[in-house]
Amino acid sequence: MYNAGNYDMAVIGAGHAGIEAALAGSRLGLRVICFTINLDAVGNMPCNPSIGGTAKGHLVREIDALGGQMAKSADKTSIQLRMLNRGKGPAVHSLRAQSDRLAYRHLMKQTLENQQNLVLRQAEVIDIGVSDGRVCSVTTATGGVYHVRAVVLCSGTYLDGRVIVGELTASSGPDGLSAAIGLGARLSSLGLDMRRFKTGTPPRISLNTVDLSKFEVQPGDEDVYPFSFESEHPPVNSAVCWLNWTTEQTHDIIRANLSRSPLYSGVISGVGPRYCPSIEDKIVKFADKPRHPLFLEPTGENSAEMYLQGMSTSLPEDVQVAMLHSVPGMENAEIMRPGYAIEYDCINPLELYPTLEIKKIGGLYGAGQFCGTSGYEEAAALGLVAGINASMKILGREQIVFDRANSYIGTMIDDLVTKGVTEPYRIMTSRSEYRLILRQDNADLRLCHIGHGVGLISDERYRRCLDKYERIEDEIKRVSKVVVPPSDLLNELLVSRESAPVSSGVRLYDLIKRPQLDYKSLAPFDPDRQELTLDIQSAVEISIKYEGYISRQRSQVQQFGRMEAHRLPDDIDYASIAGLRIEARQYLTKVRPASLGHASRIPGVNPADIAALIIWLQSRKHAEMTSEKSGEAHE
Repeated sequence: MYNAGNYDMAVIGAGHAGIEAALAGSRLGLRVICFTINLDAVGNMPCNPSIGGTAKGHLVREIDALGGQMAKSADKTSIQLRMLNRGKGPAVHSLRAQSDRLAYRHLMKQTLENQQNLVLRQAEVIDIGVSDGRVCSVTTATGGVYHVRAVVLCSGTYLDGRVIVGELTASSGPDGLSAAIGLGARLSSLGLDMRRFKTGTPPRISLNTVDLSKFEVQPGDEDVYPFSFESEHPPVNSAVCWLNWTTEQTHDIIRANLSRSPLYSGVISGVGPRYCPSIEDKIVKFADKPRHPLFLEPTGENSAEMYLQGMSTSLPEDVQVAMLHSVPGMENAEIMRPGYAIEYDCINPLELYPTLEIKKIGGLYGAGQFCGTSGYEEAAALGLVAGINASMKILGREQIVFDRANSYIGTMIDDLVTKGVTEPYRIMTSRSEYRLILRQDNADLRLCHIGHGVGLISDERYRRCLDKYERIEDEIKRVSKVVVPPSDLLNELLVSRESAPVSSGVRLYDLIKRPQLDYKSLAPFDPDRQELTLDIQSAVEISIKYEGYISRQRSQVQQFGRMEAHRLPDDIDYASIAGLRIEARQYLTKVRPASLGHASRIPGVNPADIAALIIWLQSRKHAEMTSEKSGEAHE
């Protein structure tokens, strides 16, 4: 062993979580060292070559609003952008980018390399030193001991990783990279509750061996929105994806080989994500479905390697070949990388505070798949929060707790640290009670002030954000005053859009409020129309069309805030509180909620338990006031 130097923060892992954590710390002026098992894996996309998607796109926008990196890199390396769920309400509109996998990786590595205060190091961390209940060092396999004040664990799927393809099992991380062996056992020895999860990927096939004439083209959008609020020009759609379907023959092949599936033979012990099942799981659980969609996605502009979304599998390689050849257009498809399952260790997130600091060890934080999540976007969001809070602790500043009412980041963290996980967690719009307020288009309004307060958003960017929302409010006021007179041309438009004609003047505000109409269609009737960017037009329309619903959700947020304002002391002895059921006492002691609102969301805690807590708080407050008055009288 040798003394390798002193740093403020060590980040273990340089995937999507590690990148955000390391950049946050170094951009806040701390000396950070970021470790990766392989420098060529920085920012790697071992699964699908995309950023965003339903709810995930919201996270990317929130990361950007806080001063993170993912959105900017996604914009610069995107080859196709689509806004998903356009046929539904704005709460579920979500941006998704098909990325050039190699370009994204190179850009992220370059960003870390050129970041002031940041050292990027290829090394495997095998030990975390703890002294007096606080983290104090990390040790690498080559004997370097790095003395640190905080550590952020972003181990992804590397921690005691095991890859499974049919009968083959091998100690490995994703994409054939080395696994991190031993660190998981060390964490267990420190008293942390560890879990075993698994995820998987589909086979990658050569585009040169596919007959695309038998596929349906999936182009990008005509009106392209960037992820980053700072991107001045939207990315250009330069690639397409293709859609196809499994066949009955595909299903017969899978059913005939279930006995060889590691998923059903007991070889795989880790728990997989329910919302991203393998193809063999789909065939078993949805036996009535005659076909399942398959999306052929390019991994880059200069690569023939294609990702076959929808066919994640760990079946033997010969079965994978037969499955592919049963799909029209892939009769001669050649596998470049077989699909595989990967098992890995992660922590029970009930071990974490909402700041993502581990309760048992001061200065040790978790992020990404180490916390029991799945997905690049979830990882990046957690990495950013962990990096910010580790920095705040080192700098002696108040750590940031995101809540369910201000972000999907807060929703995700609250779910993790309050409910725990029994499978890899995936963010979804349905997880939020306030999704009409937590839209992807207004993430900057919701979070830029936090990023600015922390120090990751510049004064200039924050001013631009405030100016943008002033323009939105000004436009809403303007259209509420504009009266459009009745005319044959206007009524012709209204009838063609299946909207009621008018016989007298009508406010432009009320016309925009109609679901069949929008800015573009009403432009000829608005002589004082302002030249507005697409994002401002969209924000104005949403504010007007959903005014009543938004107002109702804001009232719910205020009620949520009142519950959160009832703080619970850290030193509560729940076992001594009369009226609490035994089950509630156990859960409350384990989670140690920060507020009544937090306590109310813990599984196993019911309204009667919350009432008992309220009575206890009132009694405690009364006792404290009585004690203070007694002390004053004595003086």
